[in-house]
Amino acid sequence: MSYLTELFSEINSVLWGVFVLIPLLCGTGIFYTIRLRFVQVRKFGLAAKFLFSGASLFGKKADHSGMSSFQALATAIAAQVGTGNVAGTATAIVSGGPGALFWLWVAAFFGMATIFAEAVLAQIYRTTDKQGHIVGGPAYYITQGLGKKFKPLAVFFSIAIIIALGCIGNMVQSNSISIAMNHAFDMPILLTGILTALVSGFVFFGGIGRLASVAEKIVPFMAFTYLLGGCIVIGMHIDQLIPAFKLIIEAAFNPQAATGGALGFTVAKAVQFGVARGLFSNEAGMGSTPHAHAVAKVEHPAEQGLVAIFGVFATVLVVTFTGIVIMVTGVLDYKTTGIELTQLAYNEGLGQFGIGFVAICLFFFAYSTIIGWFFFGEQNVRFLFGKKGLTPYRLCVCICIVIGATLKVDLIWSLADFFNGLMVIPNLIALLALNKVVVSCLDDFETKLRQYENSTKI
Repeated sequence: MSYLTELFSEINSVLWGVFVLIPLLCGTGIFYTIRLRFVQVRKFGLAAKFLFSGASLFGKKADHSGMSSFQALATAIAAQVGTGNVAGTATAIVSGGPGALFWLWVAAFFGMATIFAEAVLAQIYRTTDKQGHIVGGPAYYITQGLGKKFKPLAVFFSIAIIIALGCIGNMVQSNSISIAMNHAFDMPILLTGILTALVSGFVFFGGIGRLASVAEKIVPFMAFTYLLGGCIVIGMHIDQLIPAFKLIIEAAFNPQAATGGALGFTVAKAVQFGVARGLFSNEAGMGSTPHAHAVAKVEHPAEQGLVAIFGVFATVLVVTFTGIVIMVTGVLDYKTTGIELTQLAYNEGLGQFGIGFVAICLFFFAYSTIIGWFFFGEQNVRFLFGKKGLTPYRLCVCICIVIGATLKVDLIWSLADFFNGLMVIPNLIALLALNKVVVSCLDDFETKLRQYENSTKI
């Protein structure tokens, strides 16, 4: 077992290193930022207008014809804002220094353009299955956008995402919940796994309507709660806020001067860990969130592309609050890492309530990720097997949740990272090959928007 863990860790260090996925994902984001003329800046206000005009905690029930734009975004964010945003941010800062947080922001900025392209393509190439359900995602825009001869690439993507997110990934999320609840409230690990599987199965077997309904309620609640807790801690250490930001900026470009040469930080380390964590946390370019954006009911594909930008923005808020809380509370010792460091920071700010607060937030983050990742996997089960594959898949995910709660997850994490990396490659191939479609869609949208604005002035 330890041999396999080391083997996949070595493979992942290359796959997710500075010579493979990091330049590919960042390069795609930079490419689309230029091709779309900085759409994430130019249209940010319009994106906010589309988002908040359709935002509702009690939106119209989703069905086989899709869900509202806000419900689609909530489902996407449910998957994007997970345990990695809480624990992974701490790991990035410890491994790459405080400057890693700056490079995480940079990765997210370019990721906004990438996720715009993913959502647009998912909308353009979505279709209906034999039961009349709206379906979409990378497997669909690969086969329809690139042609039937690329179907093996789509099949490869579907298999990778079902394994990476639907099964293995949800084992990791379940494990995070069980450990946090055991540490904070002394709950038996197996019991936590069974309860998590039951509340997850309630959503899984309820179809898209129940999933959308849960997502649109749980995502705003969990984000507000976590950010409120962060605001309280930061407010209690407000004198350390400006020094923390100064250290982040300085450490991004001169980490040894900012943190002390003895720690051995370099700009390369800050970039590597910051960018890698940024890409991994916001999922831009990975091909996961397009499944949610594909089923959104919008008048123009570019509308959902703009709304999708806020999925990345939400992850930036969560990881920033996590990082700043760690910095201002003074718990950063470069030895403690992961969820333990985040819990220490909130414990410092909120007292003994801090451990329970992080555990509860972690439950909602992990649970929302479970239902989001399940949905992404389900769309690919439909692509590969049709309706007949849904019940076995739902049962399989529930079993994985129970098993995952009781396991030591070093190998499971490594396998999840590995399959995550594999699914990125076919998605990026399609994104780059179909860039003219995305640009044409945005141009069409802007033309129609100008025509509408001109007509209203008359």
